[in-house]
Amino acid sequence: MDFELNEEYRMLQRMVRDFAEKEIAPRAEEIDETDEFPWDIFRRMGQLGLLGLPFPEKYGGAGGDYIGQVIALEEIARVSGSMAITLDAHTSLCCEPIYLFGTEAQRRKHLVPLAHGEKVGAFGLTEPQAGSDAGATRTRAVRDDHAGEWIINGQKIFITNGSIADVVVITAKTDPEKGTRGISSFIVEKGTPGFQPGRDEHKMGLRGSVTSELFFEDCRIPADNLLGKENEGFKQFLVTLDAGRVAIAAMAVGLAQGAFERAVDYAKERVQFGRPIARFQAVQWMVADMATDIEAARLMVYRAAHLRKQGVRFTKEAAMAKLLATEMSERVCRNAIQIHGGYGYVREYEVERMYRDQRLCAIGEGTNEIQRLVISRQILGR
Repeated sequence: MDFELNEEYRMLQRMVRDFAEKEIAPRAEEIDETDEFPWDIFRRMGQLGLLGLPFPEKYGGAGGDYIGQVIALEEIARVSGSMAITLDAHTSLCCEPIYLFGTEAQRRKHLVPLAHGEKVGAFGLTEPQAGSDAGATRTRAVRDDHAGEWIINGQKIFITNGSIADVVVITAKTDPEKGTRGISSFIVEKGTPGFQPGRDEHKMGLRGSVTSELFFEDCRIPADNLLGKENEGFKQFLVTLDAGRVAIAAMAVGLAQGAFERAVDYAKERVQFGRPIARFQAVQWMVADMATDIEAARLMVYRAAHLRKQGVRFTKEAAMAKLLATEMSERVCRNAIQIHGGYGYVREYEVERMYRDQRLCAIGEGTNEIQRLVISRQILGR
């Protein structure tokens, strides 16, 4: 066992932290306040290889792995949850299924520009009637053999990067009589007739990321845009969500780390009753609990990422990492506000934003109630 990052991972960590602190952190408050997507930062992440970090170089990637991916996500979330969730949706949820299930032609056509940051990716799973029950999707895809196309009709909601995406991987029923065994995955490109983004949501947190509705009305795509085998979409998105849950967990750790560091700095500076509040036991115990929780969650995230790198099934570990890390993040961000007192409740201090940003982590990629269901099923069987 080795609990230390090797030199390659440390170099990556230093590079991403330097980028995050110099180019994202100074604008994090502005991004949240204006609720506008920072295109220049996204393109810069592409130039640095972060958008295709875990993929081979021949597909435009950086030739890294999933451990590197969670390291990068944590470092970016440490200063901006909005940019972390953008990276997660682009790489873990859009690029990943194309890499895992796509044909060579699909990888070269779509993955290369996505990994370079020339295009934005999204993943369309959630629908008005299909949230935690993702198998209840109503979006329908019908084959038109004469035209060599699929015709898609339906709606998706709460899609990160939705309205700005150039490439969206979506799920649709191709054989409704088979239930979850009749769902397939498709690649839909921006500008396809019948594909229209809806409104962007105004959210509690992660306000610099784009969250949108997507509409498909007699949307015709080439037959070649089927991703993987027909009717295997349900299995595909379960695999995709496993990786996505580890990514969300890494993001939660990063948000907690950022809030923790700010709380520690504030506790050393804030003077009450003639001394810094860091000298009061009540604050010291909060700091001790926060540091312990963060370290425990980080180790669980790294373990799940390591299992994925080894090609071992990690469904249970991914759900555990997400459950532990996201609930930890809420406690840490809450205590960071408590240490700041009234100042923590105003927008001038970053812990207020971090508390709002972390709240999505316990919902996205499957609610924490679903994570408990996944974990118990893995242990007890169905």
